[in-house]
Amino acid sequence: MKITIRTWMTGLTQTQANDRKRNMNNPAKEIINCRNIFCRVCFVMKNKTYNKKKILVVFLCAVVMIFSLIGRLVYLMIFDAEYYQELAQDLHEREREIKAARGEIVDRNGVVLATNKTVCTISVIHSQIEDPDRVTEVLASELGLDAAEVRKKVEKVSSMEKIKTNVEKETGDRIRNYDLAGVKVDEDYKRYYPYNELASKVLGFTGGDNQGIIGLEVKYEAYLKGTNGTILTTTDARGIELDGVAEDRIEPVAGETLKVSLDYNIQSYCEQAALKAMEEKQADSVSILLMNPQNGEIYAMVNVPEFNLNDPYELNTGVDEETLSDEELQDQLNQMWRNGCINDTYEPGSTFKIITSSACLEEGVVSLDDTFMCPGYRIVEDRKIRCHKVGGHGSETFVQGIQNSCNPVFIDIGLRLGAEKFYDYFEKFGLLSLTNVDLPGEAGTIMHKKEDIGTVELATMTFGQSFQITPIQLATTVSSIVNGGRRITPHLGMAVLDSGGEVIEEFEYEVQEGIVSEKTSETMRTLLKSVVEEGSGKNGYIEGYSIGGKTATSQTLPRSANKYIASFLGFAPTEDPVILGMVVIHNPQGVYYGGTIAAPVLRSIYDNVLPYLGIEKS
Repeated sequence: MKITIRTWMTGLTQTQANDRKRNMNNPAKEIINCRNIFCRVCFVMKNKTYNKKKILVVFLCAVVMIFSLIGRLVYLMIFDAEYYQELAQDLHEREREIKAARGEIVDRNGVVLATNKTVCTISVIHSQIEDPDRVTEVLASELGLDAAEVRKKVEKVSSMEKIKTNVEKETGDRIRNYDLAGVKVDEDYKRYYPYNELASKVLGFTGGDNQGIIGLEVKYEAYLKGTNGTILTTTDARGIELDGVAEDRIEPVAGETLKVSLDYNIQSYCEQAALKAMEEKQADSVSILLMNPQNGEIYAMVNVPEFNLNDPYELNTGVDEETLSDEELQDQLNQMWRNGCINDTYEPGSTFKIITSSACLEEGVVSLDDTFMCPGYRIVEDRKIRCHKVGGHGSETFVQGIQNSCNPVFIDIGLRLGAEKFYDYFEKFGLLSLTNVDLPGEAGTIMHKKEDIGTVELATMTFGQSFQITPIQLATTVSSIVNGGRRITPHLGMAVLDSGGEVIEEFEYEVQEGIVSEKTSETMRTLLKSVVEEGSGKNGYIEGYSIGGKTATSQTLPRSANKYIASFLGFAPTEDPVILGMVVIHNPQGVYYGGTIAAPVLRSIYDNVLPYLGIEKS
């Protein structure tokens, strides 16, 4: 059978056509050739279809990308336009901070204890400086800086470089009058304390950024700090400010005024009395605390030697700072800034007998007419614990025992109470907790664990040894005993005032009822009045005034150092106390008994303070 093949089929070359003619008479070969040609044709057609699809996919992708870009542009131009406008504006704006005036601190009568002083910040803008040599010369001369250091900052390529902060306004005005291109003089505020050292360890001070560092300044930072403002100036692409374009200002918001319970007059007199006592007794330091036992308001808190608040980094010890390492200098500064009334613990000594007596009266283990025998010591287990009177007091009642501050009497009643009950009252009176006074860094009580209080430990604790508390803790606890049994929170902050002196916020403080019964409180007031009128506190007596109190003489650790702490705690009037004071003299030379050297200090203070507070003689 003859098979004819048309030579017009796609992809057939002349050579292939000739071959096919030769194979016309060979059907098998012809069939194979036809199949091969058909396959080639199919491949070519298939390849063309694939390419068309590929082109279509690429086209669709391109369309999607174009529409995505269009969508993105629409989003940026319409929905995100404000954000990018701000970025663009930032490129052409330079921002300078305006410090907010810090809120003042005023005493209970409105006397300003901490305020602000206008100072200047000197800066340079590198891109605007026209005469770097002149700028360097003027700034180094006016600011008292090294010319090489000033030049480094002048030549530094930055948007703005601070040369010096807290520059006196007079100096800043002189620099401004030079009219130097690229030099900026911005006014801000520096903390200023009108009375320099007054209540330095209470008020505290601020750092270079006007932020509180210690004391009330840091405790009430949120109220005092205010909100800084800004100056915005427009610049060209090179960062040079444009003339004729107005500055944008965000005005600062001044901090609020803090009213505290300190009384300038009382604080001043207490500091004078403390300095006099320290000098006369060549003591290491003297602390004085005056507060209202009814509500916890602190009238005065003195810790001499105080330091200059306007120059808080200058040591007041007379030590040459050049001889100290950085670490030693910082340690000495920290010690200088410490508030002994709240930061330091000590063995209270016989003033703690007020608390022992109250616990024993509450528990009913002693009565006023109980009698005791004092041979000058008491043997507890294997220890011979001495009374301050070597020959002893002989036979005495409990009333006489507290008047005489007799250790054996308090050992006896403490042992009657027992270690467990003693610890429970220690806790009940709040001695294991902080007073929560509104000053940073309050120290806690150093006390034995309950299970570690043996007979000897209990005996020494009854008269204020073998544990440590802070003066503010003792004053707070005794306040709760003489005010009817209410544990108040000692505090300085009274209220927050606005710029017009109107009260924005009054502070409230926790009061805990039921510390002791009213009967025990009344008994203790009577007993402590007798201590001043007839006992060891006679040097605290003022004719015409009803004063209660207790003396103390304690030894610091280690005992071998022979260093003592003399103290006296007194309140008035005994019928309804409105003031409670403490004097603590650290390491006095010569006579070191509290009744001899501490009681007269508080008496001299009360001579002036009681009439000042309107307390009349009876």
